[in-house]
Amino acid sequence: MPDAIELLKTRRSVKPREMSGPGPSPADLETILTIGARVPDHGKLAPWRFIVFEGDGRLRAGEVIARVFAQKNPQATEADLEVERKRLTDAPLVIGVVSFTRPHPKVPAFEQELSAGASAMNIVTAATALGYGAAWLTGWFAFDRDVLDGLELKPDEKLAGLIHIGTPSKPNEDRPRPNLSEIVTRF
Repeated sequence: MPDAIELLKTRRSVKPREMSGPGPSPADLETILTIGARVPDHGKLAPWRFIVFEGDGRLRAGEVIARVFAQKNPQATEADLEVERKRLTDAPLVIGVVSFTRPHPKVPAFEQELSAGASAMNIVTAATALGYGAAWLTGWFAFDRDVLDGLELKPDEKLAGLIHIGTPSKPNEDRPRPNLSEIVTRF
């Protein structure tokens, strides 16, 4: 495993289309999910849960996405629908991070949503540390209530993101990063 600081300094998202198998083993998946659940969580509310899409589950989710797309876009071609069907099929594993909030006198909803975001980032980092490529993505369907209902999210749940995980099929290139002098101020 890489040094933690070096890993955090060099972590880079891998496009799902640049991933292949194998995906995480059952033991690696358990490690990734365990680390995803080890995040700041004021009030111990656990305002997130995970949906694992693997194998045919990725295809079934794609059918839900394509069906909703077709209903909302009657002019869609079969090629358009095929794109929607394949939304979760590039990487061998996709983890949906579901976010929800609970009324709490000391923990505002925003803080609970940030906890779900921290969970998603921990999943990305854990997968990367284990040698996989990972990307945290959304898309139109992540915010569409009909898709969320089709994926069996409860009415008060949102999809914080979909973490695509697989083996990188080519070396990953970095992108420009912010210059600290442009994003850091001192008070």
